[in-house]
Amino acid sequence: MKMLFCIVQNEDAGGLVTALTKEGYRSTRYQSHGGFLRQGNATILVGAPDEKVGDVIAVVRRSCRTRTQYINPLPPMMEPGEFYMPNPVDVQLGGATIFVLDVAHFEQV
Repeated sequence: MKMLFCIVQNEDAGGLVTALTKEGYRSTRYQSHGGFLRQGNATILVGAPDEKVGDVIAVVRRSCRTRTQYINPLPPMMEPGEFYMPNPVDVQLGGATIFVLDVAHFEQV
């Protein structure tokens, strides 16, 4: 038995949970925040038998996509009187980060 922690963008989370449910997998969704851009995302927990991990990852691949977002970098430390004009930088967001862990014991009551 494995536990998959799937960290996805909020925009993809609802569709991913729906797709997992259609495939017969139960999931739990938690709201979380990323450290890089400090934006909201979702962590989806899915338990699956060892032989079904590839199937769950395939559902995640179909449900989550990458996006490009433009951000303004933080200004460097400046001396009084200096003028800083930041140029927007494009950053790839989205897709999914998946952690797969062994489950020592599973019980459904």
